[in-house]
Amino acid sequence: QVQLVESGGGLVQAGDSLRLSCAASGRIFSSSAMSWFRQAPGKEREFVATFSYCGGTIYYADSVKGRFAISRDNAKNTMYLQMNSLKPEDTGVYYCAVAPRCIARSSREYNSWGQGTQVTVSS
Repeated sequence: QVQLVESGGGLVQAGDSLRLSCAASGRIFSSSAMSWFRQAPGKEREFVATFSYCGGTIYYADSVKGRFAISRDNAKNTMYLQMNSLKPEDTGVYYCAVAPRCIARSSREYNSWGQGTQVTVSS
């Protein structure tokens, strides 16, 4: 089982940037996806971005395209989410997750989750 630990969240103003990190331990197979999800107060958990280990395919939710960038450091076994031009709508708890398949956009497909890190964006 993959163990995931997120960090980097905080309180920022609209337009600021944050860089989230997800440190993974354990083996991540090539037929898996490593993704970021977020959950705003009173809302369901939603997909943010995926870095698939099946050829390095990257996917972004429409709401973050052009503002967020997902990346990974294989040597450190760490995934990052660079968040720029943050908006109040980006506020929520951000989670790192791993799914045992190449393409996974639904939270129900993920079987490993981090503890989450809070991101709060003031207007």
